[in-house]
Amino acid sequence: MKYLKLKQAVLGLFITSAFGACSTSEDAKPTPSIVTQTVTNLPADPTMNISTGQPQAPTGKFTLFSLKDNKIVSNLDSASTKWDIGFRGTTIIVNGGAVRTGQGGAAIATGLFEEIKNIAVNQVFNTDQSATALAIPTGSGLGWYNYNPANNWISPIAGKILLIRTAEGKFAKVEILSYYKDAPTTPSPTATARYFTFRYVYQANGTKKFE
Repeated sequence: MKYLKLKQAVLGLFITSAFGACSTSEDAKPTPSIVTQTVTNLPADPTMNISTGQPQAPTGKFTLFSLKDNKIVSNLDSASTKWDIGFRGTTIIVNGGAVRTGQGGAAIATGLFEEIKNIAVNQVFNTDQSATALAIPTGSGLGWYNYNPANNWISPIAGKILLIRTAEGKFAKVEILSYYKDAPTTPSPTATARYFTFRYVYQANGTKKFE
């Protein structure tokens, strides 16, 4: 009788283990290495509160963003590698260089977002060296945007794609789509500025390929 009970217990344990292993195998799904995201209305130290519609004083701080996690990172973590790029007005910084903690850098490519399938092996990435010497240049026509003084518009330059080396040394491509709330096709004189809409592809496996 004792032998029979022991045999039944062992058989039950085997069936349970086998079922558990089968379930784990079926439920496990590989994590994709290439992630495509669109970010809408990212605040870049705005002078207008998007919730209340009321003017507000700029803070002078950058909105830090993680391409890996697709989220805003607290300024309390500015000295960490938790963030990759930061936005303040028209200025975009990367988490690398002489004034940053991470391995970040940036370059500007010309072409269609979808057609940039990889980053060249010998691609040079610039880094932020100071508050004014930045990897992504500021100023109309120098980096990602043009400024039209006649209507006070900031417009992304078509075909200018930001190639980003992240704080952890991974790679991404970023296209700025709009500088205004809700990304209007033609901003009105009253359009709320300093709210970025952009799309990006992040390659998690460390290669420079986006397909």
